Amino acid sequence: MKDTLRPVVAEFIGTFALVFVGGAAIINGYVSKTPTPLLDVAVAHGLILALLVTATMRISGHLNPAVTIGIAVTGRISPATAGVFILSQCAGAVVAALALKALFPEAATTASRLGGQWVSANVSATQAIFLEAIATFFLVFVVFGTAVDAKGPKVGGFAIGLTIAADIIAIGPSTGGSMNPARSFGPALASHVFEGHLIYWIGPILGAVVAGLVYDRVFLRETADDGRSRPR
Repeated sequence: MKDTLRPVVAEFIGTFALVFVGGAAIINGYVSKTPTPLLDVAVAHGLILALLVTATMRISGHLNPAVTIGIAVTGRISPATAGVFILSQCAGAVVAALALKALFPEAATTASRLGGQWVSANVSATQAIFLEAIATFFLVFVVFGTAVDAKGPKVGGFAIGLTIAADIIAIGPSTGGSMNPARSFGPALASHVFEGHLIYWIGPILGAVVAGLVYDRVFLRETADDGRSRPR
């Protein structure tokens, strides 16, 4: 029971923190009627993710259904464990969005969709899916390189947080820069606005699967040249 409870709680708390802090940074711009600068939004998401991944990575540290799926397709966790992680992540995101809804002015939470993401009018659904997929590829590739690979640099979650910040700066104006289905699901459910919601599942999962398989097969598989086995 303890072995199951710890990752469930860690994934819940970590995803709650990401959605709450990131959402609050966005909502505050609507409260003050001065849009929060993109850099501020990127830094808020990057910092809180870096800190919470670092705090939870010895237990789980995924905090993102796309990351969980990217790790699961390489066989490092079972489908059942992945399912439990994803449920915990989505629950944390929903509770965080409901907390934002209760604690911030209604006008600001409605206008901001509780910090949720939406696609710019000049970006097609297909373009948005690929933007999210590419950004998530970078994220999951860094997760593998710094957290999964036993030979990777021990930098905690800070490389992962920096990747999130860089990705938001790059694609935030086009898609909101989700890279995390739970991060989009929580605010969507709490605000009852699901416009283009599938984009934030399809794109990140696609990018995560490709990144996980590429890193696993190119960098972690045993090769004839170096004779090393991938870590388990």
